[in-house]
Amino acid sequence: MNNRLFYALCFIALFAIEVLIALHVRDQIIRPYVGDILVVVLVYCFARIFISKPLRLLPLWVFLFACGVEVMQYFQIATLLNLQNNTVARIVIGSTFDWKDIMCYTVGCLPLFLIRK
Repeated sequence: MNNRLFYALCFIALFAIEVLIALHVRDQIIRPYVGDILVVVLVYCFARIFISKPLRLLPLWVFLFACGVEVMQYFQIATLLNLQNNTVARIVIGSTFDWKDIMCYTVGCLPLFLIRK
């Protein structure tokens, strides 16, 4: 199986898991932590669908992207874009800044660095 297909299948599987977590899990561990750990792996897989060459720093770029989204949450980007009542936008963009999310992004990106080496 070629790499792009592999990453596309991983992306689809992770996306389905993320949707299931968002819609059906209401706990204190899976939804707030595992979902944030998996989201950076999801973004990595999405990027790898289009980037065929292995990029050593791609996990870092994914981490910085996730942190950028988190910073936008701090500045209430959903409200600034008048999307605060749009459920899908609030799920994708998020609405609450949390340092724990950045820790989860770190945990999610570390294996990506180790796999690439």
